[in-house]
Amino acid sequence: MFIFRRFLPVSSQQHLDRGSTRSKRLIKRRARSTIETSATFRASIKSAIQQNMDGKRVINFAAGPAKLPDEVLKTIQKDLFSYNNSGISMLELSHRSTDFMNLVKSTEETARNLLNIPSNYKIIFLQGGGTGQFAAVPLNLMNTGQADYVVTGSWSSKAVKEASKYGIAANVVPKSHTLYTSIPRFSDWELSSGASYLYYCDNETINGVEFNFIPETGTDVPLVCDMSSNIMSRKFDITKFGAVFAGAQKNIGCAGTTMVIIREDLIGSASNLCPSIWDYKIQCENGSLYNTPPTFSLYSISLVLEWAKKEGGIDVLEHLAEKKSQLLYDIIDSSNGFYTNPIQKEVRSRMNVPFRITKNDDGGDLALEKEFIEGARQRGMVELKGHRSVGGIRASLYNAVTFEDVQKLTDFMSEFMDGRQ
Repeated sequence: MFIFRRFLPVSSQQHLDRGSTRSKRLIKRRARSTIETSATFRASIKSAIQQNMDGKRVINFAAGPAKLPDEVLKTIQKDLFSYNNSGISMLELSHRSTDFMNLVKSTEETARNLLNIPSNYKIIFLQGGGTGQFAAVPLNLMNTGQADYVVTGSWSSKAVKEASKYGIAANVVPKSHTLYTSIPRFSDWELSSGASYLYYCDNETINGVEFNFIPETGTDVPLVCDMSSNIMSRKFDITKFGAVFAGAQKNIGCAGTTMVIIREDLIGSASNLCPSIWDYKIQCENGSLYNTPPTFSLYSISLVLEWAKKEGGIDVLEHLAEKKSQLLYDIIDSSNGFYTNPIQKEVRSRMNVPFRITKNDDGGDLALEKEFIEGARQRGMVELKGHRSVGGIRASLYNAVTFEDVQKLTDFMSEFMDGRQ
């Protein structure tokens, strides 16, 4: 370029210089415009977030992913821009950073304190959801080649089906038990003599059945429990279990993480078929960081556990769960058959309440149920449609759902019923 300019006529050189100056000015103007636009955009995003924080939310009765406490959501909104004043969004935070490793450690400690978990139990946070644990449990624990399963609903049915790929998985409840509206008496279970463990699902979200007792397996057979939908809603004695797992997206956080609580003596016997990411020993040795974990989901768990602690812990949450579910069941039972719940009263779920309207041979009045769901939506209550496999209506009353939320639902149920009887 220098040689080219040297031999240009003076007028041509002046023209080139003027053109270059104009180009530089244009670049500067565009840069200023971009900066101003970017600043305006950032300001508008912050303004929109603030409006959302101050705005009114609907009542979410979803079975999962489920409602999160408002306090937790507001903290998440703040940390999306800069977590812990680090200048890095929570969505960007490295799982190898000091901030995140401290978060995992504090989350484990909070869970241990809330659930009263002794030191001979490990807590790990894994991917794959509860469904992933349907495979991980037998791959880690089925060392005799067989295990017993208590099938009381859709999720335990899926669990036994998955486990049968890796050994003999026997359903111990009577074959006549197919409606999933009750829990057979423990004395009627047909337990195997060589089972590696006994597995059950504490609360069936689809069918609305919840155990009101902990099965006694003796000291030789570890008890394994899926508590995905009712963990943190009542106290339980972890020493009666070999392992407990819970998907986060109902009572302890947002979707993406499963918390596994496992007794130390059961760790280290994984099948050669077990993927490394689901090998309990490998994950325990690496503090849940063997592979890149679902960082945001783990972060949400840390916030929900802290919220639960501030609310008063498991005692308070258990009392509220009883109070909320009783309020809903009371209006169902006092409706003279307008609303019906098919579950045996002793094992009705406190977390997931399915019901039908004006029961008939088809199970419910589909037109009325559709009208009910739409009427609830217009009043700011959503996700009340029953699971596609059973139909009807279902209200999930997880910890973040307040008593006032349930009151609003029951008020509408009374109004809806009065206008149609």
